[in-house]
Amino acid sequence: MNSELEKEYEQALAEEPDTEKERDDEYDATLEKILKLLPEKKFVQAREVLLENNEADIAELLEDVIDEEGLDKAIILFRILPKDISVDVFSYFAIDTQVDVITAITDKEINFIMQELDFDDMIDVLEELPANIVDKILAKATKEERKQINTFLNYPEFSAGSLMTPDYISLRKSWTVHEALDHIRDQALESETIYTCYVMDQGRKLIGIISLRRLVTARESQLVGDLMDEDFVSVGVLEDQESVSELFKKYDLLAMPVVDKEDRLVGIITVDDIMDVIEEETTEDFQHMAGVAASTDEYLDMPVWKHVKSRFPWLFFLMCSYMVTGGIIARFQDSLSAVICLVAYMPMLNGTGGNSGSQAATLVIRGLATGDIDLKDALRVFWKEFRIGIIVGAALSLLNFARIVWLDKNGVGVALTVALSMLAIVVIAKCVGALLPLLAKKLKIDPALMASPFIASLTDLVSTLTYFAMATRVLGI
Repeated sequence: MNSELEKEYEQALAEEPDTEKERDDEYDATLEKILKLLPEKKFVQAREVLLENNEADIAELLEDVIDEEGLDKAIILFRILPKDISVDVFSYFAIDTQVDVITAITDKEINFIMQELDFDDMIDVLEELPANIVDKILAKATKEERKQINTFLNYPEFSAGSLMTPDYISLRKSWTVHEALDHIRDQALESETIYTCYVMDQGRKLIGIISLRRLVTARESQLVGDLMDEDFVSVGVLEDQESVSELFKKYDLLAMPVVDKEDRLVGIITVDDIMDVIEEETTEDFQHMAGVAASTDEYLDMPVWKHVKSRFPWLFFLMCSYMVTGGIIARFQDSLSAVICLVAYMPMLNGTGGNSGSQAATLVIRGLATGDIDLKDALRVFWKEFRIGIIVGAALSLLNFARIVWLDKNGVGVALTVALSMLAIVVIAKCVGALLPLLAKKLKIDPALMASPFIASLTDLVSTLTYFAMATRVLGI
C-alpha cells in the first residue's frame, strides 16, 4: 500500500507543472513587451502592460527598465501610474532605487509619496536621502509631524526605535468591546496592523495587549480590561535589532510593542520589518564567514574598489597567519630533510584540521544564531566536541596508519607520527572551532567572524606545530 502511494506521489510530482518556470517566462515576456514599446514612445501601452501585474512585480519591472533603458524612461512610466498604485510600487523599490526616484521627481510628487507611505517606510527613505531633500520634506510637514519624524530619525541605526512605526491601535481598559471595535474601524486605515491592539493607561503606559479575534468573539458589553492579556513581550527603543528578531522568532509574533524607559508605548515593530532585519543579519553572517567585510550593497551595484576594500584586510591578515606557519616549517626544515616523506602528509593533516574546526564552528555559530546555544553552555559544547573529536580522530588515525604502512610502504614510526598527529589535530581543531565563536560572543564580536577562513588559518598553525612536535617525540629527529 505504501509503495502504491509513493508511486502516485512521484507521478503527481512528475505531472505537476513547473510553476516557478512559468512565472519566470511570463515575467520575461512582460518585460520584453515593455522594452519594445519604450523606444517607440508608446508609454500608455507600456503602462497598461504594467498594470496587469501586482505592485511588487511592477516595482521589479521598473527596476529592470532602469537597468535596460535608464532612469528617465522608468520615471515616465512611474509618473503615469495611478497615484495609489505608484505609492505601493515605490514602497517595493530597493532603497537605492527609491533615492534615485525621489531625486528625479518634483517636490509635489515627493510630498504626495511621503504622505501616503507607511510611517516606518517613510523613515527608511528619509534616512538615505540627501540632507537638502530631507529639509524640503520636513518644511512641508506640520509641526507635530516634523517633531515625530525628527524623533525617529535620531534613534540609533539598527535599534528597535529605528524599526518601529507609531501607527498602531491603542485602547483603554475601561472601554467596552463595542467602543473598542468602533475605535478600530475609525483608525484601521491609518494603522500598520489591526490584528493586535495595545491597552494603555492615562499616562500612555502599556498595561496589556488584546487581539482582534478576542474582541470580535467577545460580548459587546464586556470591558477591554477584563479581556486583555497582561503577560506580553515588549522591547526598549534602544534594543539591538538582532535581539528583537530573536524575540520574534522565539515567540512567533506578528508585531511587538516598543516602550521607553518609563514603559510608555512609543511604537510597534511588525513582522515584515523583522524579515528585512533577518535577511540583513543572515547576509552579514555569510559575508563574515567568507572573510568579507559586511556591506548592505548589492553585489553588482557595488564598485570594484569597494569589493577590494571589503576583502583585502581579511586576505592580508590570513596571509600573515600563513607566513607564521611557513616560518615554523622553515625552522624544522632540517627535520623534514631527514625524513622527507613527512612533507607528503602535511596538506592532508592541515586540510583535515581546517575542515574539522570549520565543522564545529559552523554548527556553534548556527546554534548561537537560533538561540539553541548560549554562553553558559560553553563547557557542554567543549565536552561534546572533545568526544566527537576523539571518535572521529581515532577512526581517521587508524585508516591512515594502515594506509601508510601497507600502501605507502613507509615505516611504523612515520605511520605512528601521522596517526597520533591526526588524532591530536582533529580533537584540538574541533574544540578550538567550537569555543572561538563563544569567545567572540562573550567579547561582543560577531561569532560569524570565527568561521571558515579564520579557523582554517589558525588550525593550519596548530596542525603544523602539533605535527612537528609529534615527529620530534616519535622519530627523535
